[in-house]
Amino acid sequence: MAEKITPREKDYSEWYNDLVKEAQLAEHSAVKGCMVIRPLGYAIWEFMQADLDRRFKETGHVNAYFPLFVPKSFLSKEAAHVEGFAKECAVVTHYRLKNDPNGKGVIVDPDAKLDEELIIRPTSETIIWNTYRNWIQSYRDLPLLINQWANVVRWEMRTRLFLRTTEFLWQEGHTAHATKQEAEEETKRMLDVYADFAEKVLCIPVIKGIKTANERFAGAEETYCIEAMMQDGKALQAGTSHFLGQNFAKAFDVTFLDKTGTREHVWATSWGVSTRLIGALIMAHSDDDGLILPPAVAPTQVVVVPIYRKDEELEKINAVVHDFVAKLKGSGIRVKYDDDDTKKPGWKFAEHELKGVPLRIAIGPRDLENGTVEIAFRDTKMKQVVGIDGLAEKIPALLEQIQQGIYLKALKFREEHTFNADTWEEFTSILDKGGFILAHWDGTSETELKIKEETKATIRCIPLNAPNEEGKCIYSGKPSIRRVIFAKAY
Repeated sequence: MAEKITPREKDYSEWYNDLVKEAQLAEHSAVKGCMVIRPLGYAIWEFMQADLDRRFKETGHVNAYFPLFVPKSFLSKEAAHVEGFAKECAVVTHYRLKNDPNGKGVIVDPDAKLDEELIIRPTSETIIWNTYRNWIQSYRDLPLLINQWANVVRWEMRTRLFLRTTEFLWQEGHTAHATKQEAEEETKRMLDVYADFAEKVLCIPVIKGIKTANERFAGAEETYCIEAMMQDGKALQAGTSHFLGQNFAKAFDVTFLDKTGTREHVWATSWGVSTRLIGALIMAHSDDDGLILPPAVAPTQVVVVPIYRKDEELEKINAVVHDFVAKLKGSGIRVKYDDDDTKKPGWKFAEHELKGVPLRIAIGPRDLENGTVEIAFRDTKMKQVVGIDGLAEKIPALLEQIQQGIYLKALKFREEHTFNADTWEEFTSILDKGGFILAHWDGTSETELKIKEETKATIRCIPLNAPNEEGKCIYSGKPSIRRVIFAKAY
């Protein structure tokens, strides 16, 4: 199976495409630019959803759902927002089909033109804030903490499964607050939720930071982000949280009476992560043999494979394994007993390795005699023979060991591929190798855009809590007060 996967060193992009296909995570659909998420890929997304949803609810948020369609006029109400998304919008102009009079299938009925075109949501700020106007009247209605699990459409010319598709799945939080301070605190709180989830669940170390004005979300006053490093040294934006100020509240006239009886516009935030995280998970951890999944999001955490030649050997193995599997399930472990007699053990080993099962256990007749099994760790490829007595009770600790090991490996990789650059020559030399570059920037959009044009590198973020450090911009030579993170990115 691994022979069908292009090695990372040969072609990282093809390695990624091959792995998504061969591991049966997703595939291209009949609709150009859209993907079919296959059961394994969707199961991983469900575990991400469940963990994030729990975190959102623990911080006081509730789920709701808003329409897929947005009246075109809504997008015109916030100038920066429409400018940021106009080129990506899919537009519905008619509401009916009819049979082609020439007998060539169906055609759009020209008499069914909509009075106002509808935009398939690229994001939901406008439809949500138009709704909030009816929900918010008084300070007693605040804060309003809403999350939505949904799909969105952003028309893409160049797509890649999970990383950039015309339609994708995500969650989007939209909150309203009485004060600027409360909204800013919410923005940072949700950034912390994303960072903790990325590191503790996905095992992806991230850097928290602020986007530059050029990279800011359309309509936001400030965009906070978490940036992750992939195994080719490129950056991937793994989540964003936006302080929207009063921009959308003013655009949709969302006001409230404060405790003094004064009518004020509310303060807003929005924040989101998407199925892009599955792409991040693949590129941060996996190898040439297939997926490496952190146990926290692995649909199957442990697989048990019997090795036998005779039916009576299988019967004896079954007697031991069924009790073992029952104990694991009882402790909440997602375990599979792969006793499919149409496939050989070697084939099963390769399949489960390809699909990223964290821990594999093999047991045969000799193991039964010795009271042992062979366990294999997907992340390190290490194998060892251990006693079966008490093993079920040790599995949770072994899975936690794998979880920590995957994170530490990714963290070590990022540390080894993060560099300082003080001159343009150093910057361009390091950039060719890949990685994060901490360098001085003069703070101007002009310089930022020129660096991007000449190198394709962007400022991924201004790291939060970055120490002040006087220096000179690597491009312009003008004064700078801190280093920012540059990288090529997905």
